[in-house]
Amino acid sequence: MVDGAVSGGADQLSGSRRLLAILLAMAMFVLVVDTSLMNVSISAVVRDLDTTVSGVQSAIALEALVSAAFILIGSKVGDLIGRRRAYVLGLLGYATGATAMTFAQSLTAVIVLWAVVGGIGASLLLPAMQSLVHGNFHGAAQKKVYALVGAAAAIAAAVGPLLGGFVTTYLSWRVGFALEVVIIVAVLSGIGLVRDVPYTGSRGVDVVGAALSVLGMGGIVLGILVWQEGGEAVAALLVAGAAALIGLAYWLIRRKRRGEPALMDPDLFRSKAFRLGVTGQMLQQIALGGTMIALPIYLQMVLEYNAMQAGLSLAPLSLSMFAVALIAGRRAGARRSAPIIRWGFVLVTVGIAVLVPLVPRAEFGWALLAPLVVAGAGLGLLVSQLNNYTLAPISEERVSEASGTNSAAGSFGLSFGLAFAGAIMLATLSLTFTAMAESSEVLPPAEQAHVAQVLEDDAQVMSNTELEALLAGQPPAISEEIIRINTDARPLALQAALLVPILAGLLGLLNSFRMVREPDAPPTPSTTPGPF
Repeated sequence: MVDGAVSGGADQLSGSRRLLAILLAMAMFVLVVDTSLMNVSISAVVRDLDTTVSGVQSAIALEALVSAAFILIGSKVGDLIGRRRAYVLGLLGYATGATAMTFAQSLTAVIVLWAVVGGIGASLLLPAMQSLVHGNFHGAAQKKVYALVGAAAAIAAAVGPLLGGFVTTYLSWRVGFALEVVIIVAVLSGIGLVRDVPYTGSRGVDVVGAALSVLGMGGIVLGILVWQEGGEAVAALLVAGAAALIGLAYWLIRRKRRGEPALMDPDLFRSKAFRLGVTGQMLQQIALGGTMIALPIYLQMVLEYNAMQAGLSLAPLSLSMFAVALIAGRRAGARRSAPIIRWGFVLVTVGIAVLVPLVPRAEFGWALLAPLVVAGAGLGLLVSQLNNYTLAPISEERVSEASGTNSAAGSFGLSFGLAFAGAIMLATLSLTFTAMAESSEVLPPAEQAHVAQVLEDDAQVMSNTELEALLAGQPPAISEEIIRINTDARPLALQAALLVPILAGLLGLLNSFRMVREPDAPPTPSTTPGPF
């Protein structure tokens, strides 16, 4: 029945095919809204699991990292075991992570089941989903489904902070993840509508390339996370990660010359447009990751907002991104993508830069409205154009591989932005708090040394209310001085964290000037770049 539905009326969406399109869009919605729920629930998760902000932030970065590190492998696994089976396994992995969040009692469960198992699920799900859209729909129907899945991602990004904030504040963050499981069960109930897409390429497995890709991306981001947590061997992890990425490039070129199957075709990077587009995608995601870890922490730990208030305060960023992406996608027409991308990076950089002087002065979230709208508009322009710029010149038979590489670069950028901004924030907090404590005329020398040691061992962003509870029993003068130092140090740390997305925006702007100088490559007639 499904085969007939797919082959007949190729340009129409009706009956079971419309239902399949909706289910695919629902799967994409869950993938995107999951991270938004974690971002606006940081303070609630920290409180309920009796952990630290840096611990939860590390889990968020690790989930994005695992997805990035395994997405190329996930694409190949889908080729070998079947895209439909990979799609099911990916959904089950994500459901495992969401179920773990529903019942988790410690950060360990979050890291192992949500970040690692859920991240591997995402790495299987994303490339399989694209292949299934490509193989189950044709002609105009295929374009409509790509647009529907892309719209689901954009809507999830727009309403995610509001939805997550509402559920967390008035119910529980655990309810939000339980609802994700319900949606995934609904999606899996329609698996009979999915026709598997056969793979006719090489079935050889590049084990060495797969290992190098995981070690490369994993080593760099894990090195930053270890630095953030005050661990050792940071330099060794960073060097090992960089060496693995260099080794991966050499290995792929060598396999290509020998005609042996490789994790990905290095010839993709012969296209300058592809190289520039992938770079732009990574820098955009670094900017987004850095912003989306710094702002929720600022709102929840400095202004002491609940999840709903934090979600409302972040809404201008996500809603403007959604609206501008929608408008730009419809009205771009025959305009070149490169100049639009350049304006996107300009707006992102300006919007985030304006936040820096506002952070220590803003007494409520809506004071950030104007710069968040500007930054969101820039992200909307980038979202609407970067995929098209990167994938349009790629031939039909290589678009899946190119899209997987593009998605891996974006996921790596997101995890790097989350980890690096968080590490910079905590390092600045430790240094600033220690310097202020040592120069205090109120704290006695012994207390200064104790405060410095505590911050060196366990730096974390903490609200004044939480700090007051920890200082119960201390002399009033000592408590008031430490709270004053905390009040002054946190904005400086958050300002330092915002330098990460600003730098990414500036590098993206420089990259976009190179895009503008390059003539647009003529799109391959059969190419249908998706929203992934």
